[in-house]
Amino acid sequence: MHTTSSHIPGLIFILASLTGMAPLAIDAYLPAIPTIANSIGSNIHAVELSISIFLGGFGLGQLIGGPFSDHFGRRKATFTGLSIFFIGSLGICFIQSVEMLWFARFIQAIGGGIAVVNSNAIIRDMSSGRESARNLSNMALILMLAPLLAPVIGTLILKFSGWRAIFVFLLAYALLLVTLFYFKMPETRVRHSQKISIIKRYWMVISHRQALAYVFSLASAQGALFAFITGSPSVYMEFFKLPETIYPIYFGVNILALIAANRINNRLLRKTSPHSLLTFGQLAQCVATAILFLYVILFNDLSSYIFAALMMLILSCHGFIMSNGMSSMIEFFPTNSATATALSGACGFTTGAVTGSLVGIFGDGTPLPMAVVLLGCALTGITLRTLLQRGTKEPLTAS
Repeated sequence: MHTTSSHIPGLIFILASLTGMAPLAIDAYLPAIPTIANSIGSNIHAVELSISIFLGGFGLGQLIGGPFSDHFGRRKATFTGLSIFFIGSLGICFIQSVEMLWFARFIQAIGGGIAVVNSNAIIRDMSSGRESARNLSNMALILMLAPLLAPVIGTLILKFSGWRAIFVFLLAYALLLVTLFYFKMPETRVRHSQKISIIKRYWMVISHRQALAYVFSLASAQGALFAFITGSPSVYMEFFKLPETIYPIYFGVNILALIAANRINNRLLRKTSPHSLLTFGQLAQCVATAILFLYVILFNDLSSYIFAALMMLILSCHGFIMSNGMSSMIEFFPTNSATATALSGACGFTTGAVTGSLVGIFGDGTPLPMAVVLLGCALTGITLRTLLQRGTKEPLTAS
């Protein structure tokens, strides 16, 4: 029997705060990149490389943390990851070269990845089916605030203190999470009667056709998200000539659309299965990306308003894809949920790195590369899921 999330006050908020560590660690220091480069005698591009290093380390940390959590427990894995994240953050406070920054960011990312995989695993430990999807949807709603708040926090800290204070903030954030988990979070792991090796744990996920279909669905959606994040500055500020002060508004409305879709999804889960809502989200995203692609190639005089409205529609579909895809995927692994989450997260970060790179490499000063990648992600996600789940029944979910 599952313990409902209501038995622990603030559970969803605590888990969302843990998951939000990634966007905070990535976005909070973005406004300080030029300042960091000047401070350590490097260039902006070398400092920007620390973003890719962080993404790689974060994905690796998840792959390590998943089996670790399933074997040793959620609390031990979370404390271990947060401790490593703390050490990395502390190291950045004393760096004097870009190489030291790369190394410390990698250590920080490893710890963050080990800790973050526990959020979804704890949700799976304590709920299933539609309740799990609703809990993940509520967690995502809180989590969506992190990308909006992180650059603001970084800018304010940079204005009133030095860039190193941003990493002092992240260090303090990790300490706060340790405190919350110590006092509020019991061990939720479902113990397995047999000891299972790391390789076998991952093979259990990879060899499960239905689960792998959801992994590809989630990875494709994350690929679309990273493609937008990578391409949106040049599209909005260079192609559409929007001022730097207006760009955050165009970026932020997508978060608001995502939040609205998330709330609609949460209500529909009362009567509709996560599997069906995921299908709706993927189909809607295919249609929306196709319309965006046709708009970009058929019209010469593009409107930033129409483009932004289509992007809002595309990204709002994530409100139906992410939580439903994750809950459907981990439903198959009651004793291996952290490993499943880790594999999904690592695939998502890897796909995001590829799609973001494609947008950058083929960037031609127009929205076309981003539109092509977005359409490709949408079609790939639903195609792979359809092929892998062909001939299988819809997964059973608890109501």
